Amino acid sequence: MEEFLGIDIGGTNVKMGVVSERGELRAKKKYPTRSLFEGDFVDNLIAVVRQELKDCPHVQKIGVGVPGTLTRDRRSTLEFPNIPPLSNQPLLERFEAAFPGLVFHLENDANAAALGELYFACTSRPDSFLFVTLGTGVGGALVLDRKIFLGADGNALEIGHILVGNGRTLEQNIGKTGLLKWASHYHNKYKNESGLDLESLDAKILARALKKNDIVAKKVFKKAGVLLGEGLVAAVRLFDVKTILMGGGVSGAFAYMEPFVHKSLDEHLTPYYQEKIQIVPAELGNNAGIIGAASLCFMD
Repeated sequence: MEEFLGIDIGGTNVKMGVVSERGELRAKKKYPTRSLFEGDFVDNLIAVVRQELKDCPHVQKIGVGVPGTLTRDRRSTLEFPNIPPLSNQPLLERFEAAFPGLVFHLENDANAAALGELYFACTSRPDSFLFVTLGTGVGGALVLDRKIFLGADGNALEIGHILVGNGRTLEQNIGKTGLLKWASHYHNKYKNESGLDLESLDAKILARALKKNDIVAKKVFKKAGVLLGEGLVAAVRLFDVKTILMGGGVSGAFAYMEPFVHKSLDEHLTPYYQEKIQIVPAELGNNAGIIGAASLCFMD
């Protein structure tokens, strides 16, 4: 059985793992992304990939998922706000020069994760679906007839950057920073009723506070649900897609958000959409980036 190396480059960690052609994660490691900043980032990245490949010399194909925009030919990076040293790099060329004879594939991380869901989720996926990740930012991908929809120049479905009802982008509203801003806003109103400490608060703590029925957490994720619903209305209308997969580190709070998401959908979509629309959880969890990156190797 053939195995692939999946590389998920994130703003916090670079994760790597060996993945079988059935989507089974054999082994994985992670490296703090900031540890690669000293010196040339790509040279440092190549060094850790080389170390990984020593442990799996049988691997001939490598998929790389990255958090930013790419050239349409998927050979070079463009804008990477969270990892500036990775911007405007001929990344595939540098990998190929460092590892002659090996095959590399490069893709946006949300696109890669969507392909992972298509190929390896236990639940059968339709041929077309929207994939949304809720985490530090808000990412998106569209699988259309079992292929990633790239748009005119290769970087479509940046759903986190569409404007929603209050004049800010979806990511500004419900990404990590946005959620904490809403928490501060509601904490000022309900601080005597909330057990949250703003000094130590992060998005995961905020999500866990839902289980304790914290009023500030409930207010934040109600607002996030309404705004996410508005963003999804735009995507559904634009692409006529009726299955939406939700993933990412904050997606655990989605069960609470979902009624408010559907409220927005019900208010702004006609019966043509409402009768078939479904929102379902992504299945690959914390390994979605690695498995999704490895699934790029299926394009050969």
